[in-house]
Amino acid sequence: MDPTTDNAGTAGDPGPARASLEALRAEIAKAVVGQDPAVTGLVVALLCRGHVLLEGVPGVAKTLLVRALASALELDTKRVQFTPDLMPSDVTGSLVYDTRSAEFSFQPGPVFTNLLLADEINRTPPKTQSSLLEAMEERQVTVDGTPRLLPDPFLVAATQNPVEYEGTYPLPEAQLDRFLLKLTIPLPSRQDEIDVLTRHAEGFNPRDLRAAGVRPVAGPADLEAARAAVAKTTISPEITAYVVDICRATRESPSLTLGVSPRGATALLATSRAWAWLTGRDYVIPDDVKALALPTLRHRVQLRPEAEMEGVTADSVINAILAHVPVPR
Repeated sequence: MDPTTDNAGTAGDPGPARASLEALRAEIAKAVVGQDPAVTGLVVALLCRGHVLLEGVPGVAKTLLVRALASALELDTKRVQFTPDLMPSDVTGSLVYDTRSAEFSFQPGPVFTNLLLADEINRTPPKTQSSLLEAMEERQVTVDGTPRLLPDPFLVAATQNPVEYEGTYPLPEAQLDRFLLKLTIPLPSRQDEIDVLTRHAEGFNPRDLRAAGVRPVAGPADLEAARAAVAKTTISPEITAYVVDICRATRESPSLTLGVSPRGATALLATSRAWAWLTGRDYVIPDDVKALALPTLRHRVQLRPEAEMEGVTADSVINAILAHVPVPR
């Protein structure tokens, strides 16, 4: 994904809201070098009220990216380091007994924020991983039978390391399906890596984003206006059928044991719509669907063991399907 800078369009009154969200790229670039696709994916997730799984080797600025986004969006953010001994209540919160009042009171956990960074989510057992399911799907947390609403906007950005499996607990398919997008964070190009080192040599401190010049350029009001504009973006019946055909093709692929569910098809339609609006249109075209197919679908399919042994990847299967499914005219 690489959004254009064309701010033309007629989706509601998109100008100010789109301009604010486009400004995020320049603001985050003050702290993070060369991760425009990941920045765009996070913005798409916010527009769709979805969540993001960030996958990349250690040291590619996954955590810094989320912190920079929160600073540029003027959102509250909290970070949880997932470990084998982390308990569900450490994430959601718990009832605490107050000796002075002789009553129990609820102590909110870190999930009560706008942007939750779930660092190395696959390092904690399934019981704790599942503590996020209700928060991600229902936007609330239930403790002692009482539901408590989470702030809006609310986004979970979870990270995981793709090359280290010892001591990890892979996310089950049901939980992977709760993530709107799975974004892969690649190693930087040679020039980008030179730029990173140059910044550090000049005194850049990743723990002090304000000193790096990162300032809020958008807020919750801009995000709400953008969501309203995205909701008015037109989707033709042909585009809807195209999305369905792509997802149904994954269920028939000989390389997959698990294809994309109707929930995944709905997600692809939503992300394509947000992408169309971001690129300056008030209608969705097939290229929007193609641009968002990989990050929206790659974590919703499961490879056959024999295909995996032959070097087949989820991305290669989806790309092959995109090449064969007829494109509407």
